[in-house]
Amino acid sequence: MSVAPINTSLNDRIQAFAHAGTVLSDYLKSDDHQDQSHAQLIEDALISAQQNNSWFTRDNLVFALHEWSEALTVENLESWLAPYHISNIKPVTVGVIAAGNIPLVGLHDVLSIILVGHHALIKTSSNDQVLLPMVLELAASHKPELKNSYTITDGRLENYDAVIATGSDNTARYFEHYFGQKPNIIRKNRNSIAVLDGTESHEQLVALSDDVFLFFGLGCRSVSHLKVPVDYNFDAFFKAMYEKREIISYFKYANNYDYNKAVYLMSEFKLLDNEFLILKEEADSYASPIASLGYSHYQDLDDIKSEIATNAEKLQCVACTSSMQEQLAPAIANLQTPQLVDLGNTQKPRLQDYADGVDTVQFLLTLS
Repeated sequence: MSVAPINTSLNDRIQAFAHAGTVLSDYLKSDDHQDQSHAQLIEDALISAQQNNSWFTRDNLVFALHEWSEALTVENLESWLAPYHISNIKPVTVGVIAAGNIPLVGLHDVLSIILVGHHALIKTSSNDQVLLPMVLELAASHKPELKNSYTITDGRLENYDAVIATGSDNTARYFEHYFGQKPNIIRKNRNSIAVLDGTESHEQLVALSDDVFLFFGLGCRSVSHLKVPVDYNFDAFFKAMYEKREIISYFKYANNYDYNKAVYLMSEFKLLDNEFLILKEEADSYASPIASLGYSHYQDLDDIKSEIATNAEKLQCVACTSSMQEQLAPAIANLQTPQLVDLGNTQKPRLQDYADGVDTVQFLLTLS
């Protein structure tokens, strides 16, 4: 179903989202807000998001807004889109089924659709219903015509030409059945791992703690598994993780820690534990419950290269030092995923770092 031409230029749309980024940045930098109406809009959205989803703590929400405020600049948006030929677009309607595991996880898809010049038909997650509309409202406050570029719906998607849907492996099967006749991007479960060799500095391991604990480890870019050499000494790792010890004071995290520890102990698993993070040796899965990490050993980097190549479709990111990235990069150069990332940066993707390695903008350009 084609739609009426979007009554904005690409430059208009870039300026609108850059304005949203500026407003977010100004809000985060000062309590003395010059623009009280926008500040109240953001504050109300944050309060509502916390009330609706207790995993969305204030700190995690502020981190998400900060990262998006950094991304949404004219320079970043133009640099991201420069390689593409975005002109003479025949607009169509692209449905978006957004996930809600971490704040604003669906914004990149919506941003891509609108900037290309299509119409976004958005179904927000029940776990994240207010943040995405808030950002769109900030952008539209600069360019009111932008409101013609999106529709937010509470019901089932109807009258769409293509779909971008994100969910679990189970929901992905439903998505593939329901949306399979339309052009689509359907994302499933993925996990991220860290590869350590024992030479990491304390500062690098502290940075890794962000990859582990931000958003309580609920994102596909959250490190949920460690690959370590045989006879690796975890003392330095646990010393660095101690920086995040206050996380156990959050009741939902503490409840998960207590529950998972009890389950593991009853099953007589051998555990490593520092009273707020459980490490369990696990060779068969990269996924780990909240408050725990799996780990497994490798003999040499050839083992890691082979494993990554074999399990590429299960992985989103591999976090490691820059020197290890240099060694691993040639072996995975032709793989769509995973992305090699510096320790501490898994939750700081650039606009061009596409989920699952699928170029969303290029997909959208094929629809015109």
